[in-house]
Formats: sequence, structure tokens, C-alpha cells
Amino acid sequence: QVQLVESGGGLVQPGGSLRLSCVASGITFKVYDMGWYRQTPGGQYREVVARSLSDGDTLYADSAKGRFTISRDSAKHAVYLQMNNLKPEDTAVYYCNLNNQFNYWGQGTQVTVSS
Repeated sequence: QVQLVESGGGLVQPGGSLRLSCVASGITFKVYDMGWYRQTPGGQYREVVARSLSDGDTLYADSAKGRFTISRDSAKHAVYLQMNNLKPEDTAVYYCNLNNQFNYWGQGTQVTVSS
């Protein structure tokens, strides 16, 4: 059974940085994508932030480009999100995602950007 555990959220001032981590367990397959999504307060849907594809490519939402960096450690089944120059509008619950032919989600970690 695949399980994802996130860590690294918290309260940070505007302009600050946070690093989110996600470790997957129960992986029995070799090819999968990993990524980060977020759901803002009052938001109806989870929106993509960044994805690390199985072929090594990375994708970013426009709001994340230039400020966030996704990285992956395949040996550890882990994905990370380095977030710099955080803004109040980045406040959200951030979810780790793993996708092969199914979608798996972590429990979410709260990121609050406020002075």
C-alpha cells in the first residue's frame, strides 16, 4: 500500500523560504511521477504547483516559476519543494502526489505566509 508523508510546512513571513519534503513507502513499481499540489483557503480544487516526471522533466505552475524548485531522490522515493520569496497568496495546504496509473496523496501540510 502506497503511503506519502509530508513535512516542512509552517508559518513564514513574506519573502521567506520553506522546504517541503515528501517520502513515499510501499512502492512496488519503477515508473511514476511525483509532484506538489496546493489548496488555498476557500479554494474548491487542488492546483498543481510543480511536478517531477519519471523521464526527469520538471513542470511548474506560472505562479511557482522562478521562486520554487522541485527535486527528487528516486533512491529514497522522495520529492522536495524548495520555496523562496514566499508571498501571502502562497498560503495553502500543500499536498504531495504520486502518480503511475493511479493517484496517491499525502495528508497535506499547512503553509502560512503572513507578517
